Amino acid sequence: MTEARNVNVAEVLELLDGGAFLLDVREDNEWESGRASNATHIPLNDVPDHLEEMPSDRLIVCVCRSGARSGRAAKFLIERGHDAVNLEGGMLAWSAEGEALVGDIDEPTII
Repeated sequence: MTEARNVNVAEVLELLDGGAFLLDVREDNEWESGRASNATHIPLNDVPDHLEEMPSDRLIVCVCRSGARSGRAAKFLIERGHDAVNLEGGMLAWSAEGEALVGDIDEPTII
C-alpha cells in the first residue's frame, strides 16, 4: 500500500517555488471561505474524474483542511503514476504559519 509523503508548510513553499502544482481537495464552501492564491480546486470526490487535468510532469502538492482528505488524494494520484505529496496539517497549518489566504468573503478564513 502506497503512502504519500507528508511535507510541512516551509517545504511546500519551496516546492511551489520550484514549480509544483497545488491541488486543494476541499469542498466548495471551504474553498470559497479561504484558500491559497495559487491553488487549483478539485473536491476530493471529483479527483478521479479530473485525472487528465493533473500535471504528469510536475509534483502535485495536495491540501485540504487538516491533511486527511489530501493524504487520500495524494495516495490516489501516486497509485496512478503521479508524483504527489500531502501538506501535513492542511490549510490550518498554512494559516497558522501566517501564509496569505484569499477567499470569496471579506475576511478569508479556514472552516
